[in-house]
Amino acid sequence: MNSEQGGNSTEEKMKEHQQHKSLVASELGDLFANYIGDSLFCCVYEHHLEVVEDSEVKEFLTIALKNSKKHLESIKEIYSKENIPLPVGFGEQDIRRKVPRLFSDLFMVFYVTEMGREALITYGSALSTSFRQDVISHFEMCIKDSIEIYKQGQFLLLSKGMNISPAAIPYPKKVDFVEKESFISAIAGKNRALTAMEIKQLQINLNTNTLGKSLMVAFSQIAESEELRKYFHEGSKLAEKQIIELSKTFQDDSLPSPKLMDAHITDSTISPFSDKLLLFHTVLANGSAIQNYGLAVSTILRHDIHLQFAGLTVGIAKYVNDGTKLMIKKGWLEEPPTSADRDKLSKMSHGNQPVE
Repeated sequence: MNSEQGGNSTEEKMKEHQQHKSLVASELGDLFANYIGDSLFCCVYEHHLEVVEDSEVKEFLTIALKNSKKHLESIKEIYSKENIPLPVGFGEQDIRRKVPRLFSDLFMVFYVTEMGREALITYGSALSTSFRQDVISHFEMCIKDSIEIYKQGQFLLLSKGMNISPAAIPYPKKVDFVEKESFISAIAGKNRALTAMEIKQLQINLNTNTLGKSLMVAFSQIAESEELRKYFHEGSKLAEKQIIELSKTFQDDSLPSPKLMDAHITDSTISPFSDKLLLFHTVLANGSAIQNYGLAVSTILRHDIHLQFAGLTVGIAKYVNDGTKLMIKKGWLEEPPTSADRDKLSKMSHGNQPVE
């Protein structure tokens, strides 16, 4: 029996064994988040496809849109089988057709590539806490699609003159061990050189803040609500502050920082999207930023960078909290699956009315 046959045999056995197994909390939560997210990306990609000019970028965006639609259909099948109502998410009501472009073609590639990188983290986490075979297969498909998007996006960026990878550093010449505690903390105000993993994490967070700043600048131009314009403007300033701080750490080590992408934003003030989509996208992106900082801290050894990331995370967390409050205020926050409220149930009468 070859490995493929073995894999299929295992899948069939799992499906047979799990015929009447309900979805668990982690699966319900991840499928819900996946549906909301991919419904949003479908809207974004559809607008990009309306205005894109470069044929290679158009083909890339077409694949990205096809993947997101495929993910939605897969979740719909699971929801239908379980008689779970579909989330509202985002759709035609959140797209404004035949409006001017908001970003350059190159920025679109950068955006989709960064979404692909974030998706690998999100889907990997979802797969690692999935137990039913159909859910495992769903997130396995999502991971494979995200790998292809990330690979194609990186190739397109490089071929069009944009490199978002970390700086090159010298190869090690010998195996060595850390002998002094100064490796993890500063002595007399002096820090050691950055490790390869620290450079990687700094670069990832610089890239996400570069993307985030440009999105916030663009959203502040096009939002219909004055309240949201102000919120997005605050977001652009927050991202700018983070870029300056992270770049300084690179500069202290004589390493290059990525260029800002603000020049790739057009002067359009006509929104391709609903304010609801703009606000949700902002909260979603900043939530991912908090996750990135958390992952970074787990692999970074220098105490000064730990403190720097902790401070930056606090700023983003407050911004996300403010955005979530705005979504609730406007009635746009769709409630995710939750556990049973036992206190509330215990106060219900047999007629399903609360006990006075």
